[in-house]
Amino acid sequence: MILLKRNCRLFRTCVLALLMMTAAGGLSGCATLDTMLDWAGFGTGSGPATPEDLAMEGMEDFNRGKYSAALKRFVEIKDRFPFSEVAPLAELKAADANYHLDKFGEARILYEEFEANHPTNEAVPYVLFQIAMCYYRQIGTADRDPGNALNAGQAFERLNRAYPQSPYFIEASARILASRDFLAQHEFSVATFYLRTDEDKQAQGRLEYLLAKYPEASVAPHATELLAQLKSGKGIEKSWRRFVPTLSLPDWNSFSSAFGILQGGSGASTPAQE
Repeated sequence: MILLKRNCRLFRTCVLALLMMTAAGGLSGCATLDTMLDWAGFGTGSGPATPEDLAMEGMEDFNRGKYSAALKRFVEIKDRFPFSEVAPLAELKAADANYHLDKFGEARILYEEFEANHPTNEAVPYVLFQIAMCYYRQIGTADRDPGNALNAGQAFERLNRAYPQSPYFIEASARILASRDFLAQHEFSVATFYLRTDEDKQAQGRLEYLLAKYPEASVAPHATELLAQLKSGKGIEKSWRRFVPTLSLPDWNSFSSAFGILQGGSGASTPAQE
């Protein structure tokens, strides 16, 4: 034992001498010196970071709103420690960090990967909600491609079918109605486009589809009146543009009363209340 201790001291002394010579010769940068000092036991560092250390640092950055820095930690855990106990947390928080950075496409892919990798995890209802929100946050104006609104509604419906008792049910239901209202507005926008180009038959078809598919929509009364004019055979009044509202995604909270909650209320406590 005494001999072992002496050998260790001798080894450390040799390493220290080597470090001093390296530094004097200007052959190494500060980072390299710090690393070698830590390895030899003279530095102040704690050695290679563990996945738990990285997770704690990532969560600290995340909670402070430093999402880019947090994302780097979580990605490092995924890459270096894919089988660690904190790997599922890293997968989920990497998706959340992307979401908060408005990288909705990247976030959705990561949420979907989490669901595929951990189908029985207790976070799956939240993950399904966030997948839907990734679509929802990309809904544009009503005269553009309605694909995100359609996908959002379907994703929220999937969540509610799979987990009808989840804390996200009410909010998801309200957002489904908001998405449907947006889609109805889109149909109305297309119908009015046909009117502008004197294609009354196509406009009538769009209005009929709107009323059959979205009878509860906010534009339904306008669509009903406009359709009646088209069917009368008397032609459309020059003032038909008065029917056209300002088209946009409505506030989902405006639909919350349909589910017995107060305006501004929510069935879920999530980072996506927008």
